[in-house]
Amino acid sequence: MAGPGVGGSPGAGARARWQRLDRPPLDAAALRAALTPPSGPFARVDVAREVASTNADVVAAAAGPDWPGWPDLSVLTAEHQRAGRGRLDRGWTTPPHAALTTSVLLRPGVPVARWSWIPLLAGVTLTETLRTVAGVQAELKWPNDVLATEPDGDDVARKVAGVLTEVVPTPDGSAVVVGTGLNVSQRRGELPGPAATSLLLAGARTLDRDTLLRATLRALAAGYREWVDAGGDAVACGLAARVRETCSTIGAGVRIELPGGADLTGVADGVDDEGRLLVDTGSRVTAVAAGDVVHVRRA
Repeated sequence: MAGPGVGGSPGAGARARWQRLDRPPLDAAALRAALTPPSGPFARVDVAREVASTNADVVAAAAGPDWPGWPDLSVLTAEHQRAGRGRLDRGWTTPPHAALTTSVLLRPGVPVARWSWIPLLAGVTLTETLRTVAGVQAELKWPNDVLATEPDGDDVARKVAGVLTEVVPTPDGSAVVVGTGLNVSQRRGELPGPAATSLLLAGARTLDRDTLLRATLRALAAGYREWVDAGGDAVACGLAARVRETCSTIGAGVRIELPGGADLTGVADGVDDEGRLLVDTGSRVTAVAAGDVVHVRRA
């Protein structure tokens, strides 16, 4: 298993083990040249052949003895993730070279109370990039999923990507790990269930993972820098407006499963200035924070 700090493109032996020629490995050297100084905004970009979880590896690196080597905007991406995690520790695995599993370490110098916008920042920049670069009908499902509609399907928006953020204490103060998993070239039988899709099934104009990774990371870095420069004020930097424009949950009937087994049913009325979902139950409007939500779905 390769972990943080083990980068580079697979050699001839690894290429001989490709299972499918339409799923080549990432070009680690080219990615670093494009995304790290002087060409790009990221402090480091590591490409691992296989990990259990990119988030777990970055969390361990950021809190470990080598933490100075993991500054703001450090990236780990893996060709194959064996034991990825989503919200509520749901498992998430993919075939090798079929997806993009990436974790970014952020050390935002903004008030911690405003860090709740980070999952929405990651989700909205990913959604916008999939629309412009991949040409798919992508939409943000509050708070941290990206959905896509298959052009030859049943017009049902299915999950194509997810975002998982974790706060980690480090010797230099708290940091945030933003993990994203994007289904790229999986066919129907390679997906975890009928609620999932991939860029292939969504009719994307490109399945090139190098192109997609460069575009999604650059978009995240640009949005992050604007947010940090605004002191974490999502309204001032335009992030709140972008979320409201992109989020398909707004205006939809929803059922939210809350901790303890209670349900909240109503219409998603909007997203407030703290990033909380406003749910109109008919008798009152309730603001739901991301940390309190177990599941959100169309009614």
